[in-house]
Amino acid sequence: MSAPLRRVLTVTSAAALVVSNMIGTGIFTTTGFLAGDLGRPLLVLGIWVAGGIVALAGCFAYAELGMNIPRAGGEYAYLREAWGPGWAFLSGWISFFAGFSAPIAATALAFSEYLGNYFPVLAANSAQGTHSRWLHARNGEWVSIGVIFFFAVINILGLHLASKLQNFLTALKLGIIAVFLVSAFALGRGDWAHFQMATARSSSHGLGAQFAVSLIFVMFAYSGWNAASYVAEEIKDPQRTLPLALGLGTGLVALLYVALNVAFVYALPLGAMKGVVAVGAASSDALFGRRAGNFFSAAMAGALLSSISAMSLVGPRVYYAMGRDGCFPAGAAEVHPSWGTPVRAICYQAIVSALMVLTGAFEALIYYIGFSLILFAALAVAGLLRVRKRPGFLRLRVVSWGYPAIPLLFVGVSFWMLVWTFLLRPRESSLGLVTILCGAIFYRWRLRGSVQRSAPERQQAAP
Repeated sequence: MSAPLRRVLTVTSAAALVVSNMIGTGIFTTTGFLAGDLGRPLLVLGIWVAGGIVALAGCFAYAELGMNIPRAGGEYAYLREAWGPGWAFLSGWISFFAGFSAPIAATALAFSEYLGNYFPVLAANSAQGTHSRWLHARNGEWVSIGVIFFFAVINILGLHLASKLQNFLTALKLGIIAVFLVSAFALGRGDWAHFQMATARSSSHGLGAQFAVSLIFVMFAYSGWNAASYVAEEIKDPQRTLPLALGLGTGLVALLYVALNVAFVYALPLGAMKGVVAVGAASSDALFGRRAGNFFSAAMAGALLSSISAMSLVGPRVYYAMGRDGCFPAGAAEVHPSWGTPVRAICYQAIVSALMVLTGAFEALIYYIGFSLILFAALAVAGLLRVRKRPGFLRLRVVSWGYPAIPLLFVGVSFWMLVWTFLLRPRESSLGLVTILCGAIFYRWRLRGSVQRSAPERQQAAP
């Protein structure tokens, strides 16, 4: 029998994991798309505030679920308890493709895009690279793949090493953001008049519908608020530590996101950032000039590494939990006897992420990720309404004060986003639904009996 995971994560490490998962591709790349979709500075800032409120509602619900189900896998474990093994499998299936592999690929592509400010030949959109009959890959895509496998190796070598690196990268990331914000308002050549300057919307859809779809971008940036729940089996005293880590991490990031977007609008009018992917780099150039802007571009590229590191650590714990239940390829639940890590699960994720990098489709990846993840996060939070009635359920005071408004807020806003995203972005949404359908077919064809038979073993293995 495989060795169990080791409980080594403290409040600091778990909160750092949340912060690192959240602050990444989304905040440094999506405001340019929001500028075109919404057209007004106050709406751009307002949607980040709204996203923070929704993320905190989900965070509190997950904290209560995690206190009572302190097992690896996050919503995979929660959905199993609330809705049964079939829905749990589908959440893990989506986590593998849209939850971690695709975001790692998108973040790695964003890293090469920022790096391209220093070395244009390495930018994700550079035409230079490997072009043959069988393979077309730009130089930036090779850089992205190299970064993915670097962090896979670090995470294979042990959680202690990976968590130490994660804490360092998180501190570095927060330091970079703090320096950028202080410098922007103290030394930057911005203009508060930008907050009065609207721009023509690039969308012909109604503002309410477009706000719902744009919220997908924002929630992609906030994704990771639930990161600590995936490593619950490796957290010391999870009943106390998990709620603190989720709440502190999510609250801090929400404040930073609003502050960063104030700085972006202070630096550039919406018309100048509309459609720009590397909006952080463009803002730095406008505030400080090209030379100082290059420094901040490099620093922001470094900040993206923290997100890749965090997702490389968290994702395999979902596949570990699935492998333990018999619904993931053989070996995913194997823990290395010396390193104490799920080596094969880490390798599976790195390989799929690398393949997704080769698509180079950044914006499509964002919609695919956002649609798929929001659906299963909403199902997990809805599950709280069901399992909370069970005898002996531990209750978090902040959820009790706002129950059932807190989970209903998250579920309601989530399905509002899903409906409008499906109507306005049917291609990416359909890809998410097709992924779910393929998972359902695979589950019924190959796994249904084995997963149900493994349930008693899972209960014995759980702490």
